[in-house]
Amino acid sequence: MADQTTSKPENKMGYMPINKLLMTMSLPMMASMLVQALYNVVDSIFVAKINEDALTAVSLAFPLQSIMISVAIGTAVGINALLSRHLGEKDFEKANQVAENGIFLAFVSFLVFAVVGLTLVKPFYATQGASQIIQQYGVDYLTICCTVSVGIFLQATFERILQATGRTIYTMYTQGAGAIINLILDPLLIFGIGPFPVMGVKGAATATVIGQICAAILAIYFNHTKNHDVSLSLKTFRPTLSIIGGIYAIGVPSMVVQGIGSIMVYGLNKILIAFNSTAVAVFGVYFKLQSFVFMPVFGLNSGMVPIIAYNYGAGNKERVIKTHKVAVFYAVAIMFAGFLIFQIMPKQLLLLFSASDSMIAMGVPALRLISTSFLVAGYAIVTGSLFQALGDAVYSMINSICRQLVVLLPAAYLLSLTGNVNAVWLAFPIAEVASLVLTTVFLIRIRKRKINHIGE
Repeated sequence: MADQTTSKPENKMGYMPINKLLMTMSLPMMASMLVQALYNVVDSIFVAKINEDALTAVSLAFPLQSIMISVAIGTAVGINALLSRHLGEKDFEKANQVAENGIFLAFVSFLVFAVVGLTLVKPFYATQGASQIIQQYGVDYLTICCTVSVGIFLQATFERILQATGRTIYTMYTQGAGAIINLILDPLLIFGIGPFPVMGVKGAATATVIGQICAAILAIYFNHTKNHDVSLSLKTFRPTLSIIGGIYAIGVPSMVVQGIGSIMVYGLNKILIAFNSTAVAVFGVYFKLQSFVFMPVFGLNSGMVPIIAYNYGAGNKERVIKTHKVAVFYAVAIMFAGFLIFQIMPKQLLLLFSASDSMIAMGVPALRLISTSFLVAGYAIVTGSLFQALGDAVYSMINSICRQLVVLLPAAYLLSLTGNVNAVWLAFPIAEVASLVLTTVFLIRIRKRKINHIGE
């Protein structure tokens, strides 16, 4: 990275027109996340060709895998917001320290999950009530994902450092490269094409971690050669508790928000497997497919957060408010398009996963019912990221707890008592409406307490 200088030119986040800036910052992230969604789906498509038990095993892996991802992304969100804020304040030394401490936390997180992969994966599957063959598939898959997770933690960290300084175009390259490598290796390692051995679900996991490691290496390279706003000096680095606390003050609520999703999925899988394993497979397929809708919105958020954090640090209230409004508009439009696709062609989507007749019969109404929640989700997702950018991520955490644990899971359980699996899917729109109300209450509160006083 370039050497730190005492004076730097104004960052584009402080002056570029909001709509153009948001698109400049977000489109590369949206494109790269769509590619990520594609390789997640293709991963499951290839696994489904082994058999439905293998697909169910990968679906059951989601809760623990999601916790790992939530720690990686949550820590990176804290780095992103805190680093952007210090850049907005022109405190470049503190921005450098945030980046250095973030890299340290990435390595610590990897070591924790390597231990988890060696000790807890088998008990985790044993608690879910799946058959022995499904458990074996799952242990083979998830052990590799956890013990070789160094790539995902470093990738998330270095990509967010790039995003925090406005260089989102490079994160498109890193995520795209990782996704393409994964896509190429998936069939080679799963089915043993050419000189490669037949690895089955182990091949899918191996392809995933190799893609993540390659993306991390590329993200490190771009930070070293292209990022002139942050200067790392890891040789003299010492952990700084106050900065680590600041990162986690923002990042932990984000981790909890995503980690709660893991608890929700775990609980819902327990409810669904009481019907049959096909219900779990349908839910797993839905989670893969919905990423095509949610990932672009998350990409939009990734572009929005540093803009809001920067202008909050710079005391520019007008740009903070306008960025949020424009982002909400785009998010609602994206989610509405996703709703239409799920309503019009659910059978075709399920057939991508070699769905049986029974899986199609169960999956078509499932996709249509769950996707009604998309109509209000965009506003809540973007506004939750606004809370994070302003340092009030606890609001997002409370909202997520209420939506998924207080409303969705109990509603799903009560609806399951009808004996009709289709009723269970209604829990999703019920929970999203509750989230809409709570998000609005929190937004009114934070506007009065913080946004209205920016720049005073």
